[in-house]
Amino acid sequence: MTRFRNILFTIILAISGQLFAREAEFGVAAYDGVAILGYVDRGAFLNFTGPNLNVVKGYSRYILGMLPSLRFKTDHGEPRNSFVTPNLGIGFTYCYKYLAFQVPLYYNAKTTDQNGRWHLGLGVGLRFNELIKRKKDNEEI
Repeated sequence: MTRFRNILFTIILAISGQLFAREAEFGVAAYDGVAILGYVDRGAFLNFTGPNLNVVKGYSRYILGMLPSLRFKTDHGEPRNSFVTPNLGIGFTYCYKYLAFQVPLYYNAKTTDQNGRWHLGLGVGLRFNELIKRKKDNEEI
Protein backbone atom coordinates (compact mmCIF):
# COMPACT_ATOMS: atom_id res chain seq x y z
CA MET A 1 0.00 0.00 0.00
CA THR A 2 2.90 2.37 0.73
CA ARG A 3 4.29 1.88 -2.78
CA PHE A 4 0.86 2.76 -4.25
CA ARG A 5 0.70 5.94 -2.13
CA ASN A 6 4.17 6.98 -3.31
CA ILE A 7 3.20 6.45 -6.96
CA LEU A 8 -0.04 8.39 -6.46
CA PHE A 9 1.82 11.25 -4.75
CA THR A 10 4.32 11.39 -7.65
CA ILE A 11 1.51 11.53 -10.23
CA ILE A 12 -0.26 14.33 -8.35
CA LEU A 13 2.98 16.32 -8.11
CA ALA A 14 3.61 15.90 -11.84
CA ILE A 15 0.09 17.03 -12.70
CA SER A 16 0.24 20.02 -10.35
CA GLY A 17 3.59 21.08 -11.79
CA GLN A 18 2.10 21.02 -15.26
CA LEU A 19 -0.92 23.03 -14.09
CA PHE A 20 1.05 25.85 -12.52
CA ALA A 21 3.49 26.10 -15.43
CA ARG A 22 0.74 27.55 -17.66
CA GLU A 23 -2.27 29.76 -17.21
CA ALA A 24 -5.17 27.96 -15.58
CA GLU A 25 -8.56 28.99 -14.24
CA PHE A 26 -9.08 28.30 -10.52
CA GLY A 27 -12.56 27.97 -9.06
CA VAL A 28 -14.83 26.81 -6.27
CA ALA A 29 -18.04 24.90 -6.97
CA ALA A 30 -20.94 23.44 -4.99
CA TYR A 31 -21.13 20.57 -7.51
CA ASP A 32 -19.73 19.71 -10.94
CA GLY A 33 -22.25 17.29 -12.45
CA VAL A 34 -19.85 14.33 -12.25
CA ALA A 35 -21.08 10.80 -11.44
CA ILE A 36 -18.49 8.11 -10.66
CA LEU A 37 -18.78 4.33 -10.25
CA GLY A 38 -15.86 2.56 -8.64
CA TYR A 39 -14.31 0.12 -6.18
CA VAL A 40 -13.10 0.54 -2.59
CA ASP A 41 -12.60 -1.81 0.37
CA ARG A 42 -14.09 -4.96 -1.24
CA GLY A 43 -17.21 -3.07 -2.32
CA ALA A 44 -18.51 -0.65 -4.93
CA PHE A 45 -19.47 3.00 -4.70
CA LEU A 46 -21.52 5.52 -6.66
CA ASN A 47 -20.61 9.11 -5.93
CA PHE A 48 -21.11 12.63 -7.15
CA THR A 49 -18.70 15.51 -6.80
CA GLY A 50 -19.85 17.82 -4.04
CA PRO A 51 -18.30 21.05 -2.77
CA ASN A 52 -14.83 21.36 -4.27
CA LEU A 53 -11.85 23.36 -5.41
CA ASN A 54 -11.12 22.97 -9.11
CA VAL A 55 -8.71 24.03 -11.81
CA VAL A 56 -9.67 24.19 -15.48
CA LYS A 57 -7.00 23.99 -18.17
CA GLY A 58 -8.23 23.49 -21.73
CA TYR A 59 -10.45 20.40 -21.84
CA SER A 60 -9.12 19.18 -18.49
CA ARG A 61 -10.65 19.80 -15.07
CA TYR A 62 -8.85 18.88 -11.84
CA ILE A 63 -11.15 18.60 -8.81
CA LEU A 64 -10.29 18.19 -5.13
CA GLY A 65 -13.34 17.94 -2.92
CA MET A 66 -15.99 16.10 -0.96
CA LEU A 67 -17.78 13.12 -2.47
CA PRO A 68 -21.35 12.37 -1.31
CA SER A 69 -21.67 8.65 -2.00
CA LEU A 70 -23.65 5.45 -1.83
CA ARG A 71 -21.51 2.44 -0.91
CA PHE A 72 -22.52 -1.09 -1.88
CA LYS A 73 -20.99 -3.84 0.23
CA THR A 74 -22.19 -7.18 1.56
CA ASP A 75 -21.67 -7.54 5.30
CA HIS A 76 -20.90 -11.13 6.35
CA GLY A 77 -20.95 -10.49 10.10
CA GLU A 78 -23.79 -10.76 12.58
CA PRO A 79 -25.68 -8.46 12.99
CA ARG A 80 -25.46 -7.25 9.38
CA ASN A 81 -25.28 -3.75 8.00
CA SER A 82 -27.45 -2.72 5.08
CA PHE A 83 -26.12 -3.55 1.58
CA VAL A 84 -26.39 0.15 0.59
CA THR A 85 -25.08 2.82 2.97
CA PRO A 86 -24.66 6.59 2.56
CA ASN A 87 -21.11 7.85 2.99
CA LEU A 88 -19.03 10.98 2.56
CA GLY A 89 -15.56 10.70 1.11
CA ILE A 90 -12.85 13.05 -0.09
CA GLY A 91 -10.78 12.71 -3.19
CA PHE A 92 -9.17 13.84 -6.41
CA THR A 93 -11.07 13.74 -9.71
CA TYR A 94 -9.61 14.34 -13.17
CA CYS A 95 -12.03 15.11 -16.00
CA TYR A 96 -11.12 15.22 -19.67
CA LYS A 97 -14.02 16.49 -21.76
CA TYR A 98 -16.88 14.24 -20.54
CA LEU A 99 -14.82 11.37 -19.03
CA ALA A 100 -13.88 11.39 -15.35
CA PHE A 101 -11.31 9.39 -13.35
CA GLN A 102 -11.21 9.46 -9.58
CA VAL A 103 -9.10 8.47 -6.57
CA PRO A 104 -11.41 8.70 -3.52
CA LEU A 105 -10.67 8.15 0.17
CA TYR A 106 -13.31 6.76 2.53
CA TYR A 107 -13.05 6.30 6.29
CA ASN A 108 -14.31 3.15 7.97
CA ALA A 109 -15.00 3.69 11.66
CA LYS A 110 -13.58 1.49 14.41
CA THR A 111 -15.42 -1.74 15.13
CA THR A 112 -15.00 -4.38 17.85
CA ASP A 113 -12.44 -6.28 15.76
CA GLN A 114 -10.87 -3.59 13.48
CA ASN A 115 -9.29 -0.19 13.97
CA GLY A 116 -10.72 2.76 12.09
CA ARG A 117 -8.78 3.60 8.91
CA TRP A 118 -8.89 5.27 5.52
CA HIS A 119 -9.43 3.22 2.36
CA LEU A 120 -8.24 4.26 -1.09
CA GLY A 121 -10.39 3.51 -4.14
CA LEU A 122 -10.51 3.97 -7.91
CA GLY A 123 -13.42 5.09 -10.05
CA VAL A 124 -14.48 6.01 -13.57
CA GLY A 125 -17.47 8.08 -14.63
CA LEU A 126 -19.03 10.83 -16.69
CA ARG A 127 -19.21 14.61 -16.44
CA PHE A 128 -22.83 15.28 -17.37
CA ASN A 129 -22.47 19.08 -17.53
CA GLU A 130 -19.96 18.65 -20.37
CA LEU A 131 -22.19 16.14 -22.20
CA ILE A 132 -25.14 18.55 -22.06
CA LYS A 133 -22.94 21.45 -23.18
CA ARG A 134 -21.60 19.44 -26.16
CA LYS A 135 -25.13 18.40 -27.15
CA LYS A 136 -26.33 22.04 -27.13
CA ASP A 137 -23.27 23.16 -29.13
CA ASN A 138 -23.97 20.49 -31.78
CA GLU A 139 -27.65 21.47 -32.05
CA GLU A 140 -26.81 25.15 -32.59
CA ILE A 141 -24.54 24.42 -35.56
